[in-house]
Amino acid sequence: MKETSYKVQVMKRGLTETCYGFFATLANPTRLAILEKLRAGSMNVSSIADALEQEQSMISHNLRPLIRCNLVSTRRQGKERIYTLNSETMEPIFKAVENHAENHCPAKGECLYAR
Repeated sequence: MKETSYKVQVMKRGLTETCYGFFATLANPTRLAILEKLRAGSMNVSSIADALEQEQSMISHNLRPLIRCNLVSTRRQGKERIYTLNSETMEPIFKAVENHAENHCPAKGECLYAR
């Protein structure tokens, strides 16, 4: 019985660490903005930087953890790198957040902390 309890504790701790790493990667306004822009289609770093009115170096810096976690993929097109959203992972998350905001937030999606 103790062995089963230990396995459950290890499993929970493992999921907690995984969730923490996953959500920590997302818990950055620039990274979220990049993901949102990539929802509309693949882009190179210059296009993302222009769309977000950010320095290209800031965008590149924030793309690294998104690529490392496979939330964004990259491919070469000539001399450029093209970044693409991992829609399989991110679309359900975006939809869950939108659903929560519309149906469960007292301010109908307007963040209470931003006030």
